[in-house]
Amino acid sequence: MIQIDQLSKKYKGADFYAVKDLSLIVHEKEIFGLLGPNGAGKTTLISMLSSLLKPTSGSFSINGLDFQESKNELKQHIGIVPQDYALYPSLTAFENLHYFGSMYGLKGDSLQEDIVSNLKTLGLYDFAHKRIRTFSGGMKRRINLIASILHEPKVLFLDEPTVGVDVQSKSVILEHLKNLNSKGTTIIYTSHHLNEAEHFCTRVAIIDHGKIVCKGIPQDLVVEQKGANNLEEVFLARTGKALRDYA
Repeated sequence: MIQIDQLSKKYKGADFYAVKDLSLIVHEKEIFGLLGPNGAGKTTLISMLSSLLKPTSGSFSINGLDFQESKNELKQHIGIVPQDYALYPSLTAFENLHYFGSMYGLKGDSLQEDIVSNLKTLGLYDFAHKRIRTFSGGMKRRINLIASILHEPKVLFLDEPTVGVDVQSKSVILEHLKNLNSKGTTIIYTSHHLNEAEHFCTRVAIIDHGKIVCKGIPQDLVVEQKGANNLEEVFLARTGKALRDYA
């Protein structure tokens, strides 16, 4: 579903590459986790794959579509749930979703039915006509998710989709993502919640300094790492315990 070849990104004025010569294959219907410390290159990689950032070098394709030759068509095959809320706070939940759905060419009764169905599934139907500014963090996360899947993308990019939400919201979000995946959606997921990633992802890649340091099935990585009992211990063994503060 996704093929990445020697992909690199160096920001203007930066001393180092944010992503450096990264190659990776993600298969159809995988839930693939991109894990790494702050500043490791996860968001930069997702931004390039989403056509929000232009790579410095290298190439990639999604569902057989080359990012340079078929950029507009490629965008129709992907959905993005960004780390920050991408919603209009002065509009209602329904108005937000109708707007984002129309951007993908959806309209009429079909769009309205899809919005209502998703709102019900994610427990937000009773709040459909409330303004987003009144929503809790978990509710905004769920609306963010609905906005990204109305057009039924083949690939869904999730950048920290459960950050800052309560246990109940997290459970509903992950369950809905598993359901989407079972119907054929390939999921690319980043998170600092390593226990969550260990049980949610079918495969993961740990990234550090813009490069993949290891990849595989989470449980296999734990077995292969001497002395590790879980994915968090694998992560620390591979990336070190030094703080990764940056500004």
